[in-house]
Amino acid sequence: MIDRSEIQNNVTPEKLAKRTLIPLEKNTKKRRSLVKGIIYALLILTAVICFIPFLMMLVNATRSNDAILTGFTLIPGTALLENYRTMMEYVNIWTGFKNSLIISVLVTLLTGYFSALTAYGFAFYTFKGKNFLFVFMLVMMMVPGQLGLIGFYELCKNLGILDTFIPLIVPAIASPFVVFFLRQYIQTTLHPSLIEAARIDGASELRIFHTVAIPIMMPAVATMSIFTFIGSWNNYIMPLVILFSPEKYTLPVLMGFLKGSQVAQNLGSMYLGIAISVVPIMIAFLFLSKYIVNSISAGAVKE
Repeated sequence: MIDRSEIQNNVTPEKLAKRTLIPLEKNTKKRRSLVKGIIYALLILTAVICFIPFLMMLVNATRSNDAILTGFTLIPGTALLENYRTMMEYVNIWTGFKNSLIISVLVTLLTGYFSALTAYGFAFYTFKGKNFLFVFMLVMMMVPGQLGLIGFYELCKNLGILDTFIPLIVPAIASPFVVFFLRQYIQTTLHPSLIEAARIDGASELRIFHTVAIPIMMPAVATMSIFTFIGSWNNYIMPLVILFSPEKYTLPVLMGFLKGSQVAQNLGSMYLGIAISVVPIMIAFLFLSKYIVNSISAGAVKE
């Protein structure tokens, strides 16, 4: 028989500490699992709440006007084709869709490229008046674009570019906020030694920008491209002032006319038009939303 005192003598303090810590670790893991479960449940609930309005919009696009007035339901109706025909009798929404897509894509591409080029220049080049130009750009961020609408209209009139897409594309390329965001991003992610190494290897300045800077800046460029695309797609006041021909109207302008026509009495047609106008924005977020997290977290940890 083994004496109990001998067993107690063989138990070291380290073993006693481990026996005490094991239950504590199990309780900590249980609490962490419970907290994670609650957080995930809240996130799922929030996602469902945010998705319900979009689902209601899609469902109401398939219901008749009388059915929509009767109350809320998530069961699709059978009046989709009727609502589509009613909408197309007053507005050719696909023409506006095409015009908005052309303008938004060109604005997004040009803004992303030239803003990245400007931000790269502000970040890694030294030239006379650099600080003044950067401060002036920050001041322009605070000025609403609507203040210069009348002057911009007169300028376009004198240049003979009214009723064209040029005033909607070219001025939008100069975006102070995008330049500011990309400059702050590239300063935290691109080390000057990489640029110096490329120069030593004999690369030209434009090649350095295209092969070194642009790949590093792509998460930030993609993030700003989302907001630029959405802003250009939803732009209403500028196309309304600049464009006169119905075949050149953008989708927001056509939707404004749709609200003032007899189609407004058919809620199903209105929901269908809104659903068509929202689809490109949802697609943009679906494919590019991951870059938002990457660009925001890129400068969070510094070496």
